[in-house]
Amino acid sequence: MPRANRHFLPGHVWHLTHRCHERDFLFKFGRDRNRYLRWLYEARKRFGLCILNYVVTSNHIHLLVKDTEEAVIARSMQLAAGRTAQDYNRRKARLGAFWEDRYHATAIETDTHLHRCLVYIDLNMVRAGVVRHPAEWAHGGYGEIQQPPDRYRLIDLPALSALCGFSNVAEFQRGHRQWVEAALQNGAAARDDRWSDSIAVGSERFVEQVKAELGSAVGRRQIAVENKTYTLREPSPPYKHLFEGNNGVLSQNNAYIWDTIDDNTNT
Repeated sequence: MPRANRHFLPGHVWHLTHRCHERDFLFKFGRDRNRYLRWLYEARKRFGLCILNYVVTSNHIHLLVKDTEEAVIARSMQLAAGRTAQDYNRRKARLGAFWEDRYHATAIETDTHLHRCLVYIDLNMVRAGVVRHPAEWAHGGYGEIQQPPDRYRLIDLPALSALCGFSNVAEFQRGHRQWVEAALQNGAAARDDRWSDSIAVGSERFVEQVKAELGSAVGRRQIAVENKTYTLREPSPPYKHLFEGNNGVLSQNNAYIWDTIDDNTNT
């Protein structure tokens, strides 16, 4: 797998998906989801990661980020994922992979495709049947977008508003609420793997641009179209990310046998 800096595409927005090992529910408890978000905040402070949306579920995470500087995404993911795994394994006195070895990255065009991807992330736990509205899930970006906290903000609201085509945050927040409500009314149960399994999603021009920018790194990838949305896909199995950093941090304390989560543990 090529190194991270060979896939640096400045200015693009990426939807990142990272799953727990064998889809185990390692984020079953709220304190573990909070711990991941704390390390994500630390990555934002250290490296300047531009976060646009997120959700931490019981067994995987979604992040929407903008690529701003070389290696920022790789370093940020390495910090958040690696330290989360270390903390969890230390507390549980275990070794064993916490994550799938690689996360997947999908380039998203900054037009209506970005709007749709944003809402797709918001509605993750609605599709899972856990909540009826994204505002009910404390570990997602919907609540932060609509009611930004005074401290420890993760989402860069001005950047997100501008990327979505709005001149100010208030107008974007209103539009965002409308998109989510419309999606809920139209039914949000279906998973759309284009947002999680593709290399790029957008117009034909955008997808061709990403393919050209990645060059030989994408090999014999296939362009598909469905309902006027183009995707760049790879024929091999998904979840092989394009930003490969040093995996040393991810592998530390990662070989203990998995112990069943104690249902009596406090969240």
